[in-house]
Parts: sequence; C-alpha cells; structure tokens
Amino acid sequence: MRSIKRVIIGEDHTILRQGLSALISALPDYQVVDEAQDGLETVKAVDELTPDLVLMDLSMPKLSGIKAIQEIKARHPQTKIVVLTVHDEEEYVLAAYSAGAEGYVLKNAPKDELVEALAEVSNGKRFLSSALHGKISLPSNTMDVKERSLSLNRLTPRELQILRLIAEGHTSKEIANILSISFKTVGSHRTNLMKKLGLHSASEVTAYAGKRGVIERD
Repeated sequence: MRSIKRVIIGEDHTILRQGLSALISALPDYQVVDEAQDGLETVKAVDELTPDLVLMDLSMPKLSGIKAIQEIKARHPQTKIVVLTVHDEEEYVLAAYSAGAEGYVLKNAPKDELVEALAEVSNGKRFLSSALHGKISLPSNTMDVKERSLSLNRLTPRELQILRLIAEGHTSKEIANILSISFKTVGSHRTNLMKKLGLHSASEVTAYAGKRGVIERD
C-alpha cells in the first residue's frame, strides 16, 4: 500500500501557491493538507497538522523562511522541508540547509525537478536544484554547512557586495566608482571582510568567492 505524504505549502503569492497546490495534489503520492501565506501561518499549520513535507518560500512576510524553518525543525524534526525560491546565492542556500531544510529548488526550475525534489527528500535524501550544480558545492556534513554559512553571514551586505566585486577582478578604485563611495572606505571594508574570512590577498578572495558561488552571474 502506498504511503501518502501530507504536504503544507508556505508561499505568500496566492496564484503561485494555488498553482503549486494543484500540481502537488495531482501527484499520486501526495496530499496537500493546508496552505499558508506567511511564515507565521506556515509554522502554525505545521504545529496543528504535523505534515510529512513542507514546501516553502524563503521571502515571506511576518516571519522569514529561514526563521520558519528553524521553528519547524525545533518542534517537528521529522517533518521534511523543501525550499522553493528565486534566491540562487550561496549564502541563502547554506542558510536554508543550516536551518534544517533538506531540499532547495529554484522557482525557474522545470516542474519535473520539483517533483524529483519532493521524492528525494521524502526518501531521506537531500536535493539541490540542478542550476546550482557546479556553482555551489554543498558539503555532505551538516556541521560543515553551518560553518560555511556562518562565515558568509559574518559579512555585512556592503562587505559581501565588495567581496563580489573583488572576485570579479575590480580594483579598489573601480569599486569606489561603482558604489559611489570613497577609496578609503573601500579599503576599510576590504580589510574587514578579509579579516573576518581569514584571507590575505586578492587572489585568495577571488578563490574563496569562486568556490562559494558569490560571484554575480548573468
């Protein structure tokens, strides 16, 4: 006898949420038991219904997706979570896995990839969107995921922006012009980010950024 997986969908865009509900409900092994339009509603629904799976966005009102994942996993560690998001930067991916998600799918992925993600995660595996393969190297060890997530999370938004520009080959003078800040300010941010990441040269910054997928891509 087939085991039907009970699913909750957390997504703040109504049309997308309803479309996902229709898609998943049409699959033979899944049943959508509730829909939520923000992070708080998603956590509350999981508390009430204890589903097998949660499919959720990261950018949601009232409670962010990352915080919602943490809350859900703290209370219901057996519930599997698949993230469906537009964010393809490594800091988001690592933050999601660090919080407890088992799957990460981009919203521009084909339908079959989402179905595959649900199946893989249901079977106790992790899943990473195919578009991120080669761009992001996901550690097999959960502690390594958390460590790498923390290293990028140490950076301020401006430091992360400068890290990307350094990795793309821009000089400090060029970065100052691009961001409309002083050369001295760029130098200060550059020193701070290198200290936080334990890096000592522009080449090390470039290598670090390349490995972690923080270089902006077209």
